[in-house]
Amino acid sequence: MKKKIAVIMGGISSEREISLKSGSGVFESLDREKYEPIKVVIDEKTDIITKIPDDVDFAFLALHGKFGEDGCVQSVLETRDIPYSGCGPLSSAMCMDKNISKKICKSSGIPTADWITVKSIDDIDYNRIEEMGYPVFVKPNSGGSSVATFMIKEKSKIEDAVRQGLEVDTEVMIEQYLPGEECTSFILDGEVFPTVSIKSEQEFFDFEAKYSSDNGAVEEVVYLEESLQNKLNEYSKMCWDAFNCRAYVRVDFIISNGIPYVLELNTLPGLTATSLIPRSAADRGISYSQLLDKLIDCSLK
Repeated sequence: MKKKIAVIMGGISSEREISLKSGSGVFESLDREKYEPIKVVIDEKTDIITKIPDDVDFAFLALHGKFGEDGCVQSVLETRDIPYSGCGPLSSAMCMDKNISKKICKSSGIPTADWITVKSIDDIDYNRIEEMGYPVFVKPNSGGSSVATFMIKEKSKIEDAVRQGLEVDTEVMIEQYLPGEECTSFILDGEVFPTVSIKSEQEFFDFEAKYSSDNGAVEEVVYLEESLQNKLNEYSKMCWDAFNCRAYVRVDFIISNGIPYVLELNTLPGLTATSLIPRSAADRGISYSQLLDKLIDCSLK
């Protein structure tokens, strides 16, 4: 008997458009021999209660950002006894909050760049920023897809960047810039999959580089020098354990001076045609449709 799958997409965050792309990709590629998928587009918070039928067997979450990736939707689905894809409420909430996630990484011995957070313009500590050194990244503490993320090279530009960040979040992170190569680690059911490197002509892997077909980044599976690869895989697994992840997660790194530093964890990583985890899975001979099967199966364990 086919499983009735609600593919949940849209949402109310700044990443709504990306979520719609992820959700459409999932909906189109689910195996119709196994599943009966339905689209559920979230336009407001109450839709998570009113739009998902009681008879669904599984909710495939293609939401990104706030009220999607932060544990709220997961808690509602737990209350409704509807199984869903990805991490549980607490893991999702910890990973969504960059400040909390960096604190957990630091306390777990996992390298991460220096940072401060501010909740208002008055909170900006220019002395601490000078200690980190320019340039720095300014970004929403709980945002994703590099929305409202800026590389700031001088003190005079900090305030405006923080203002823009506070337009989309209540807290803004100011983070040390580490020169190096960006890469990402896909972890499925505790197993670290091949590393994908990210090289962009943009100054950093910004929104345009992530989702533009014209100015996008070059993303390809890489096999790093053995000791470096082992260290990156070790930190990936340490993240999985420290955040008590379930089913799957994507950990983003920057390799600077031979050290992999964790940038952030994504509990509901993008699943568009240009997304990173399908590339990693493909290196293991796993098609996009097969990957969706595995994400469902691991989530139901």
